[in-house]
Amino acid sequence: MLNNTNDLGAALFKTWTEKQRRDEIEKLVQGFRNGVPVTILCKMAETIAGDKNKARKYLKKFMSTAERTTSVEKADEATASLVRSYME
Repeated sequence: MLNNTNDLGAALFKTWTEKQRRDEIEKLVQGFRNGVPVTILCKMAETIAGDKNKARKYLKKFMSTAERTTSVEKADEATASLVRSYME
């Protein structure tokens, strides 16, 4: 069933409905508000959503423009472009 042990979550998320994905990303955004690092938010949202474009759509739905802008501004130099690619 699992060909790559680095892909454990992704294999499970592929079986989920869009509602389950949406709900889980909403929980992940709440976790971000409580201290989960923005890079984890971005990469997990992509893994759950199935691709980067869907992740962006969900992040825009669950985060205000101010939250997204602040997350980009607070990102360190090494991760700023990654964060920007999800938030803008």
